[in-house]
Amino acid sequence: MIIKSFVQSIRTVAICGAAVALVGCASIVSGTNQVVSVETLSPVGRVDGASCRLQNDKGVYYVTTPGTVTVNRAYGDMSVKCEKSGLPTGVATIKSSTKAMMAGNIIFGGIIGAGVDAASGAAYDYPAVFQIMMSDLVANALTPVVAAPAAPVPPSTGAMK
Repeated sequence: MIIKSFVQSIRTVAICGAAVALVGCASIVSGTNQVVSVETLSPVGRVDGASCRLQNDKGVYYVTTPGTVTVNRAYGDMSVKCEKSGLPTGVATIKSSTKAMMAGNIIFGGIIGAGVDAASGAAYDYPAVFQIMMSDLVANALTPVVAAPAAPVPPSTGAMK
């Protein structure tokens, strides 16, 4: 009876140890860097050769479209500005999202593991592809539209039946 209880205890410890080792923390599984692709578009199609500047809390990155660049993951959003001669500037803000494995990290790795991943950026992810529209729609939205004054309505006479 004692041997059976001892074997069950060892099995339980081994299963828990394997679960903790397999879950791991986000910094071990996917690291603090991420490769993203950047594409630029216009209302008529794809735009090649635009120079883009990406920036988040962890650094500034440059890429010519279409292209890929390695960025540091961060909690904050990624600001993107793309320019090409003869076209309006493309500006976008790419949202960062929390990875699902962060929940496992909190459960199995504790507050320390979650804190390390949050501080290093490993707990966050950006979309794999950034599509930036080269458009002056923002500039147009800031231009006030002045409407012509409406013509006065003549008063009606007579009663309606």
